[in-house]
Amino acid sequence: MKKLLSLFLTLVLVLSGVSFMNAEEVSGSLVLYSSMTDNDLNNLIDSFGEVYPDVEIEIVNGSGGELLARIRSEKENPQGDVMWGALSNSDGDTNTELFMHWLSDYEDEVMDDYKSGNGFYNLDHLSTVVFCVNTELEKELGLDIRTYEDLLDPKLEGKIYIADPNSSSSAWNNLSNIFAVYGNDSPEAWAIVEGLMKNKMVIGTSSSVAFKGVNDGEYVVGLTYEDGASTLLKAGSDAIRIQYPENGASAFAFGVAIIEGTKNEAAAKALVNFLMSAEGQSDLGTRLGTLRFTNKNAKYDTPYLPKSEDIKWVKRDMDWLTTNREEIMKKWNDLYAANY
Repeated sequence: MKKLLSLFLTLVLVLSGVSFMNAEEVSGSLVLYSSMTDNDLNNLIDSFGEVYPDVEIEIVNGSGGELLARIRSEKENPQGDVMWGALSNSDGDTNTELFMHWLSDYEDEVMDDYKSGNGFYNLDHLSTVVFCVNTELEKELGLDIRTYEDLLDPKLEGKIYIADPNSSSSAWNNLSNIFAVYGNDSPEAWAIVEGLMKNKMVIGTSSSVAFKGVNDGEYVVGLTYEDGASTLLKAGSDAIRIQYPENGASAFAFGVAIIEGTKNEAAAKALVNFLMSAEGQSDLGTRLGTLRFTNKNAKYDTPYLPKSEDIKWVKRDMDWLTTNREEIMKKWNDLYAANY
């Protein structure tokens, strides 16, 4: 039955003009390094597997920094084939030697703002910054957390969590939003960063703690991304709410890339093509309901996220962030050393 379903879906995709590889010609074991949530990964395996039933995907899950370090250490003998997540359009050419310089067959369908800037990141989804707020703890403290200034309240001392932007893409995402809101390298932006540190914001190693730890009551607020927090809402959590900063929210585009030296190039390209196609994004987007995708022809609902028009958006200066990342992180680390 699964084989018949796969053939039927492949036929539908071919008739609709999609140039997926012949499913019968793609097989084998594919190792996927990913920082995405379990919800994202499980649904991807199910969705992709209906078109390519003969490809077995093994998942290696971890933070972006951990996975990139692993890929770099394995460069002479790659153990992975594809990386999905934690590859941001702010990275520039930083990881040029780690990935195959190849873009999917659907690059021309990607929204203009999210086309690949380096020729090897295929930017498939957006990651918008949010505050994940534990509603019970917020109420106990008598707070109504809406803005960055609200996070500086002494009642939140030691009760805010962010991962380390030196190694975490989600934390770098949140730090970048502060500059989008207050201005590149502005005194106002750095005052917020230093204020958070003076309020003893916890800086950890795990991106998922920023929503899971808040959900469990370890922290009142986590500076995180909408997919991670909304996945908990999808799972039925009533302990949290998602707050888009009222000062303004913005997003990085994150993507998927083939690891240089992959041992299963055909399957790797099939996976990337699937993730970048309108049909793949429509199916995965509908299954998830927690991610915003980049193919302008994709159609899906996100019942756990607000409509884009209901969010106050601010624009990021991607060129400035890419060019000045090292300097930004030096200043962050200097402030950390002075306050902890």
